[in-house]
Amino acid sequence: MRKSLITLFILFLLVGCQNASGQTNDVIELKLAHNQTLDHPVHLSLTEFGRLVEEKSNGKMKVTLFPNGQLGSEREVIELTQTGAVDFSKVSASALEGFSKDYSIFSLPYVFEDYDTFQKVMNNPKVTETLYQQTRNNGFIGLTYYNAGERNLYTKDREVRNVSDMEGLKVRVQPSQTSVQMIESFGGVPTAMAYGEVYTALQSGVIDAAENNETALVGNNHGEVAKYYMYTGHQIVPDMLIMNAKKFDQLTDEQKSIIKEAAKESTSYHEVVWEKSIKEQTEIAKKEMGVEFVEVDKTSFIQAVEPQHEQFSSHEETADIYQLIQEAIQNE
Repeated sequence: MRKSLITLFILFLLVGCQNASGQTNDVIELKLAHNQTLDHPVHLSLTEFGRLVEEKSNGKMKVTLFPNGQLGSEREVIELTQTGAVDFSKVSASALEGFSKDYSIFSLPYVFEDYDTFQKVMNNPKVTETLYQQTRNNGFIGLTYYNAGERNLYTKDREVRNVSDMEGLKVRVQPSQTSVQMIESFGGVPTAMAYGEVYTALQSGVIDAAENNETALVGNNHGEVAKYYMYTGHQIVPDMLIMNAKKFDQLTDEQKSIIKEAAKESTSYHEVVWEKSIKEQTEIAKKEMGVEFVEVDKTSFIQAVEPQHEQFSSHEETADIYQLIQEAIQNE
């Protein structure tokens, strides 16, 4: 309750500094909320997005960032973006499943063979424009994506090399029904909880494992309590930059182009900083935290989730996006 009141107070102050059109002295002030820390690659890329917007508009548009979850959880900042209380937010694609079933495709395990395949799909305008416009009726649109790495399994004290090693393993998952079903298919016990609770849950034994990219080991200190990191590569779930649809529609064609160009260029920038960060943090996890990195034969994992692919390819709400992505993968 207290956090909600503080958030409302901050927004009241922000709105009070602007007129109804969001402009101050003919400068369009835009607000962007996200939940990452100041040194996270995504924050650096969003900072670059803001810099590019200001540069390309000759200072006529400015983006102010609210990082570290200052304005709430991912669900909360999506809702703030819907209402226009903030103009942009960066959220995980999995958090958008509740607004459009198309976004659940990213939680489908092994829909992408590897990151190169994922990039090929996400650089296909037919796929991205379909995705980005799916939530327009919900009050927001997509602008671009940011690499959030391949999601891999990491455990407190158990090495996992195939699905038989997953039996009874209590695994923290994102609040995604697709992810819950995935862990069940692997033979594990899915446990949904807030990301900020993972460290203490691993430490206390409430969960045995979690799944995320390598930055979780160092950036969130999970490598202090989780000593095995398995390259299962079961999901590639990007971060998405979304924008209030009404605000976007109010912009001139030139301003819209600036926003789109800055978003696209910030994604290219992100690829560089992300790769550098992953290499650095993997080395820290190995040498300073004693985490063992394990290569895994994915065959048994892929076979275990085949029924989920059948469900996606035949279900009315997901068949179209599944087919669209399969076509993008197959077409050179």
